[in-house]
Amino acid sequence: MIILGLVIIAVGTILVVKTEWFLENFGRITWFEDKLGSEGGSRLGYKLVGIAFIFIGIVMMSGNSNTFFTWALSPLIPKS
Repeated sequence: MIILGLVIIAVGTILVVKTEWFLENFGRITWFEDKLGSEGGSRLGYKLVGIAFIFIGIVMMSGNSNTFFTWALSPLIPKS
């Protein structure tokens, strides 16, 4: 899990650092533009996705992924 967590953190870091490259190559995302502003919406969106990847990578590396994801997704999972 540590290696997978490091890979996810690396992907998130690349998303945050190279936001302009992603914007030029993949273009603007309409939902981010509508919800986060007209000029920097997609840039901010790419950065937020990158930060989320970094956070998920840290959770996976700490070994608490099962507990965290069970808690985070508990409103969506039916109780048996």
